[in-house]
Amino acid sequence: MSLFGDGLDAAVHKSFTRPAPKSAPAQMRYLVRQMKGTRAVAQLLRVSQRTVERYVRNQIRKPRPELAARLEREVTRRWQPRIRARAKAQAASTGGIVIDTRARLGYTAPIGSTDQDRIRHLTVALPPVYAARLFDAQEAGADDARLREIAAEALKEVYFQDGGRRAGSLEEVRFTDIEHVEFEL
Repeated sequence: MSLFGDGLDAAVHKSFTRPAPKSAPAQMRYLVRQMKGTRAVAQLLRVSQRTVERYVRNQIRKPRPELAARLEREVTRRWQPRIRARAKAQAASTGGIVIDTRARLGYTAPIGSTDQDRIRHLTVALPPVYAARLFDAQEAGADDARLREIAAEALKEVYFQDGGRRAGSLEEVRFTDIEHVEFEL
């Protein structure tokens, strides 16, 4: 489970215009249409082609829990790709992204400053540049640590340095002990 990756996906899913199919047969029919055949769906879900055909014909309605999870994940990953792309592009170009987090935040600064880490609950609007960096890193397959680094850089610039108006000598922001993180487009 990826805390930042799942959070970014959830933010994009809020922009969907229609709900994804809920029943297993409807999800299977959607995947068959998307992948243009039952064989590709069977390989993707690691089941037999005959099983996929039975779901498509409503002969099987209730999948095993692990198959239901794979089916849900694959349908959600492919649902409304143009809406997903448009939401990401808008966030990366004009809208930006809002991060809501409760975590331990601290920073490295010159001697004499109060740089001790403490739990903070922040809701901060990040500029489009950081939304673009987060989405690009996610699409490139970055792990949670890399996404956390990008978010920490964004919080350093926007929250701690206030766009360059204060704390100019701040070196590094520590973003640890994350209790929750949510994103909003």
